Amino acid sequence: MQGKYLLRGLVSTTLAVGMTSGALAAPTTATPASAATASAYNQPPKEILDVMRAPPPPVPSLSPTRDKLMLVTMQDFPSIAKVATPFLRLAGVRIEPGNHSQHDTPGGYGIPPCVSAIDLVQVADGKQTAVKLPADACPRRPVWSADGQRFAFENITTAAVELWVGDAKTGAVRRLPGVRLNQMFGDQMQWMPDQKTLLVKLVTGNKAPPVEAPGSAGPGIQESIGGTGQSSTYENRDTLRNRYDESLFNYYGTSQLALVDAASGKITNVGKPGLYEELSVAPDSRHVVVTEIRPPYSYVTTFDRFPKQIDLWDLRGVKPGANPVVREIAALPLADRVPNRGVPTGPRSFTWRPTDAATLVWAEALDGGDPKVKAAERDKLVMLKAPFTGAPVEITRTEQRYAGLSWSENAGTALLSDYDVNRKWRRTWQLNVDDAKNSRRLVWDMSADEKYANPGNPVRRQLANGSWVIRQDGDTIYLSGMGSSPDGDRPFLDKFSLGTQQSERLFRSGKTSYEQFIGFAGNDTRRLLTWYQSTTDTPNALLRTVGAPAAGAVKGEAAFDSSSAPLTHLKDTAPQVREIQKRLVKYKRADGVDLSFTLYTPPGYKEGTRLPTILNAYPLDYADASQAGQTTGSQATFTRLRQYRLLLLSGYAIIDSAAFPIVGDPRKAYDTYTEQLVANAKAAVDEAVRLGVTDPARVGVTGHSHGALMTANLLAHSDLFRAGAATSGSYNKSLTPFGFQNERRSVWEAPDVYTKVSTFFYADKLKTPLLIVHGGDDANPGTTPLQSTKLYEAIRGNGGVTRLVMLPHEPHWYAARESNEQLVYEMLRWFDKYVKNAPAPAPASVAAN
Repeated sequence: MQGKYLLRGLVSTTLAVGMTSGALAAPTTATPASAATASAYNQPPKEILDVMRAPPPPVPSLSPTRDKLMLVTMQDFPSIAKVATPFLRLAGVRIEPGNHSQHDTPGGYGIPPCVSAIDLVQVADGKQTAVKLPADACPRRPVWSADGQRFAFENITTAAVELWVGDAKTGAVRRLPGVRLNQMFGDQMQWMPDQKTLLVKLVTGNKAPPVEAPGSAGPGIQESIGGTGQSSTYENRDTLRNRYDESLFNYYGTSQLALVDAASGKITNVGKPGLYEELSVAPDSRHVVVTEIRPPYSYVTTFDRFPKQIDLWDLRGVKPGANPVVREIAALPLADRVPNRGVPTGPRSFTWRPTDAATLVWAEALDGGDPKVKAAERDKLVMLKAPFTGAPVEITRTEQRYAGLSWSENAGTALLSDYDVNRKWRRTWQLNVDDAKNSRRLVWDMSADEKYANPGNPVRRQLANGSWVIRQDGDTIYLSGMGSSPDGDRPFLDKFSLGTQQSERLFRSGKTSYEQFIGFAGNDTRRLLTWYQSTTDTPNALLRTVGAPAAGAVKGEAAFDSSSAPLTHLKDTAPQVREIQKRLVKYKRADGVDLSFTLYTPPGYKEGTRLPTILNAYPLDYADASQAGQTTGSQATFTRLRQYRLLLLSGYAIIDSAAFPIVGDPRKAYDTYTEQLVANAKAAVDEAVRLGVTDPARVGVTGHSHGALMTANLLAHSDLFRAGAATSGSYNKSLTPFGFQNERRSVWEAPDVYTKVSTFFYADKLKTPLLIVHGGDDANPGTTPLQSTKLYEAIRGNGGVTRLVMLPHEPHWYAARESNEQLVYEMLRWFDKYVKNAPAPAPASVAAN
């Protein structure tokens, strides 16, 4: 019987000391082993599989001209065959050598999904046109041209990353022949300001990649010659190791910049091949800021810290192969010693003024980029105008770290933001960059964690040249936000006067639904497009008309034309999920901090019935308890089930997104990390028990990444849970010695803190069953697969009950359908054994003996 439940190569067959000699019993409704004989993977029951495989709702994308709505449906899970495609690890980039595509997102968070369907909807009449995608295509999300006439997308094949263009009127798409994009460093495709041409990075030539003769790579050598410096902890297989790796990095990273005519497909090469990273085009369609990676490389960090050459190119009249450089902006050295939470020195954060033909703005650190240095001013902002022959002119300085410039469509005006990492504080100023007196006006000044008073984000529009600007009518701008409140999130749209700094609410989502502002319909700011959903209503686009406030209306609300109708009519693909109920629950921690969670109950639940329950959370850091207690999320969203939530279909209640704040001075909040974890968990479980839903003797806990560390620590430091499931965690913080999460002290500065938060050092105390799952190719800094392997060995060696599941080929977030089905199968059988069907716990007096 034991062999029936082994994972056939996915995990070690060794049973942990303290487990029974027989195999872990499978759920009574699990798929029989005979049904999975063709695969090394297991599956959960059919009722769960049906929900997992239901197509997801599409994502709306409004055209820049606001007359068409594109509905983009993403593929939920690629096959394991796709995820297992061989790739090279080159300084933080995982590249598939067969087609020069990025194998996963930056940091190894997940395989980029394919688009499975694209539909175009006319805003005027709701007419819908399906885009006919090529057979067996794997398109990426389309990018609109600013004139709304076309859209472009990349299509991934086994041999190339192709460039396709679509007609927004007919939905017809076609491949531009001869274009093979190089995705190595991103920025491989963008519309030029004329909206007729695309700037691309092409794979260069047909030269074969370098071949390593056996034993010829030589030693991997690193050297430090003094000076302090900190860097993230990377999976060592993903950084360069030797000169052969360097040669591969050069080969696959080298691209040819080119202009491609969207109508004719004509390709015009620009400049010589190079290791081009970021490309930023001026509104004049002529000048481009080009960032090129240069040696010497580092074997410690990833390519984003490598030396950079930043030049200004002029594309006009440049012959293929000729030098287009008109000015050097900066030659940046290797940035492998950037202070924790700091920034590199030298020019950074480039932006073009959208209403000028060619005026470049960037930031430079005044404090060495180090937040620990006391400085009256941390950054300066400078501007350089065409023809770029003079010296940059300083615009302004920021007392806190520069955090971005949002340009208005009114020439010269912008919103400037700065951020204090030590206080987690953000300020926004109204700035006129042409004012020689450097005058500016404070608009917002608040904690970065503030949710209830968050003003939202300025609504932007795209100019004809492709630049994005804040939409402004006189001194009025529009703000769209999440609308967090004690009742949960209620998205809104406001008019905001920059002159009086007073706002007028135009729209707010109702309490029983969740409705987000998409954009204005055409140029009329009274007509809004929104994305509406509720627990039972599939997300759909609505066309709303702003009306006068109704008599007796609550302040801050707005009335709408009652004749408004849905623009789209999408159907529910998983109707069985609608029987699940959820509610927002608010309560307090023992020290008075306000907390909340969303409580899900399974189909057919009867009030008063106590259920086995799974708690899920992710700890977040807060400098102030008042922000930590603010409610986020909404119980009115359309319910979709993924991962642990699928256990609802097997009779579990779920305490979801439980607030787990770690409150304190950001420089030392982790001094009380474990105490706050336990206090958060106890408050959540006690409240669910008080509501009559949760059986206190049958509670499990699960979390991902930092939530996985939380899960393991709760089992080690409390008796609230019968079992846990931790996915892709980091359990020994001494392996990330220069900081983690918001902890910026090193292990040598705070050794007790690193030990206290690390479950690895408490493995001898951890007797509650723990399921450990990890992606075998996790490249997220700090969560190397070794973390899970060593925790499993530590628990096993100390007599604990544990199971390790290593999912082959998976990054930090699991991508493949087979892997996700295996994960749910593992969680269900683990929690069924140790939570739902666990024997009653022994009385405390007996257990103490």
